[in-house]
Amino acid sequence: MRDVREKMKPRTNLVLATIILSLGMAISYSPSKSAEAKASIRIAVATFSHETCTFCPTPTGIAEWEYYGPPLRGDEVLKTSGYIRGFADAAREYDGVELIGITSPRDAKGGSSGSWVTKEAFDKYTSGMVEDLKRAGRLDGVYIALHGAMAVSGIPKPEAEIVRRLRQAVGRTPIFITLDLHANEDHELSDAADAVFIIKRYPHYDVALQGERAARIMIRTIRGTYKPVMATRKPGIITPSVFQGTDMSPAMDIMERARKWEERTKDAYVSVAFGFAYADVPDVGATVMVVTNNDRKLADQIADDMSSYIWRIRERFAGRKLPKTKEGVALAIAAAREGKKPVVIADHSDRTGNSTHILEELVRQGAKNFCITTLADERAVAEIASKAKVDDTITVSIGGYADPFSGNPVKITGKVDFLGTYGRFDKVVVLRFGDNNRVILTPLLHEATDTGIFPPLGINLADLDIIVLKSRVHFRRGYYENGLAGAIFEVDAPGLGPADLSTIPYKNIPKDIYPLTQK
Repeated sequence: MRDVREKMKPRTNLVLATIILSLGMAISYSPSKSAEAKASIRIAVATFSHETCTFCPTPTGIAEWEYYGPPLRGDEVLKTSGYIRGFADAAREYDGVELIGITSPRDAKGGSSGSWVTKEAFDKYTSGMVEDLKRAGRLDGVYIALHGAMAVSGIPKPEAEIVRRLRQAVGRTPIFITLDLHANEDHELSDAADAVFIIKRYPHYDVALQGERAARIMIRTIRGTYKPVMATRKPGIITPSVFQGTDMSPAMDIMERARKWEERTKDAYVSVAFGFAYADVPDVGATVMVVTNNDRKLADQIADDMSSYIWRIRERFAGRKLPKTKEGVALAIAAAREGKKPVVIADHSDRTGNSTHILEELVRQGAKNFCITTLADERAVAEIASKAKVDDTITVSIGGYADPFSGNPVKITGKVDFLGTYGRFDKVVVLRFGDNNRVILTPLLHEATDTGIFPPLGINLADLDIIVLKSRVHFRRGYYENGLAGAIFEVDAPGLGPADLSTIPYKNIPKDIYPLTQK
């Protein structure tokens, strides 16, 4: 401070006090920087997220990633919803924080119905992120919203590789990550990143909350009041998505245990990823990641406890028996006749959205007042749009071709009740046929997690006895938690996301993961 005092001798004491106070505030942000350089905290923000079902037929390349437009940059990145919205909202509560949006691919075509991400696409977008970081100037932190279940051809652990590439560009600058609950990760990610936070709820209510958490701890880290250390464990268990809903035990019990650790332990953040079983990758399965404030012993203690607990309940968590197609449909029809309307059938195994097994069985068993919500068939949508208009009657074959488990095409003669735009889709069709039955046709997989789809398509929910949803757990938010569904049946129809994981031809997963034993 000697040089400052010499320069300020001619000035008033008030001005001197103001300058000294300003210097102190700047130093509190980053003691290693000069006062002039510390007018703000600068954080780069991006997302690169994909849940890859490696058994689906269509790879996810650049064309799929840019189906909805080129990658986002700048303020467009900061306006995205979910994790980044939470991060940005929390960061803006602090004075002097600047966020810089860097290359962020949009959602890929088909979402999780897309198979292996091509190395060409992966390299393009990670290179874009790296170049943006190099051009960004001084950065105090980097935040990336990833999924955790991305699978890339030729890159065994892509999220860890993303962070390693970013690290080369920013050096020791803190890199924070948020992940989906279905992440497949291990120590390679936590070795590369400074902190990882994973959502705790499925359906995913807390994506913004985890983004907020990442922002607050990052700012503390930059200011020097938090030093993240991590412990990672792999319990060695793989579970189907349909059994991972956190409104049911034992998934609920695992997350509650994590919350208890957080509530009773200062500055500890306890994350559990249940994993995504439909990716044939070496780090598949559940993961525990714990972040503490410079307390490795505590991080190890919590991680060991959580991992041991998950292993102890492995038999309950690994799954239960679900009705197959014929039985499940019969149960749903019986429930509807008993007045438990609407009855929901969760066609959880259909990852492409093109499966017809439950549709065929409903017709075979004489069901009425049902709606398939939705069936993905770009061919049928195009054919109907070219040959018919609303109120026309048309005969068309739908579904049954997108993957080896899609079933058979079903020929329907029905009236076009709706033909128009819905959401991201330029053309959506509602066909009404049989005894007041409907099928909603979309060009791509669409998971209707709530009833919001029905009014825009002219469907009265009160007219429906049975609703078939291409969904694992997310539908519970819009049909179960609000008390709407009179009964719910998760039906284990054939598909690429079965409850019985022993039917999947894995090649790359660990040989000793429970309940599977790879030969």
